[in-house]
Amino acid sequence: MHYRVLGSTGMRISVIGVGTWQFGGEWAHDFSQAEVDDILDQASACGINFIDTAECYGDHLSEKLIGDYLRRRDRSQWIVATKFGHYFHSFMRRTDDYSTGGARLQLESSLQALGVETIDLYQFHSGPDPAFHNDELWKMLDEQKRAGKIRHLGLSILGKGSVAQAAETRSVGAEVLQVVYNRLDQRPEQDYFPQAMRTQLGILARVPLASGLLTGKYKPGAAFLPNDYRSTLDAEKLNRDLDEVEHLRTAEVPAGVPMAQWALAWCLRNPAVSAVIPGCKDAAQVRANATAADLLQD
Repeated sequence: MHYRVLGSTGMRISVIGVGTWQFGGEWAHDFSQAEVDDILDQASACGINFIDTAECYGDHLSEKLIGDYLRRRDRSQWIVATKFGHYFHSFMRRTDDYSTGGARLQLESSLQALGVETIDLYQFHSGPDPAFHNDELWKMLDEQKRAGKIRHLGLSILGKGSVAQAAETRSVGAEVLQVVYNRLDQRPEQDYFPQAMRTQLGILARVPLASGLLTGKYKPGAAFLPNDYRSTLDAEKLNRDLDEVEHLRTAEVPAGVPMAQWALAWCLRNPAVSAVIPGCKDAAQVRANATAADLLQD
């Protein structure tokens, strides 16, 4: 495994992390505690030390599964990131709450679910500009840092307005940007990375496998189960992306290199990126993701 320092946080994280949206039940599988234990044990064995989760991956369900695991393992081996801003109701149904009071309540719920005294990275989760421009919110979060409940703050940005938020990340005391970045979506190279490198922000690349499309497993016309997040994607764009994946397989992926590992390493070759956080369904996928680090030189 390779490690990089996450921006100015001083945290030395594995370049491959574990994304855990799937633990919340929106990827066509309900995970048992034993399955989560196997995944995280394998991650640890591969040298992975970074877990990314969120309040709305289930109703703190992903956090609870991780928390149960951490209570029976060495917490100090892990850097744990989570987020705030949404309440989960049912499959792909959430309501937003970025208020100061709402964020404080979500923080306490996340600390309890994870079973930790301190969250290593606490992230504003895909919120709009008006919610971001709330001085009282960031004042409260800074108070929670000083109280020892948060080590570092970050933004997990998505959608309109996120470019402006990225430019103001430092002004609210945040040190990390989490962005969608993969071979099919290179917009962060223009929108976020130059600013991040100038101001020493850590970059976490989420969806580095484009929701599984860059594994090469799926062909144009692929259909997903109704309880799989990907069933909600625009079918026309999905097929365009799958056509592009087929082109990349023949034009860019070296012979003998699994496409998923190539796609993860592709993200990490950008010096702005500290780590990728792919999801995984089992321990075998964790091992496969971890081998992407073997394709790097640093």
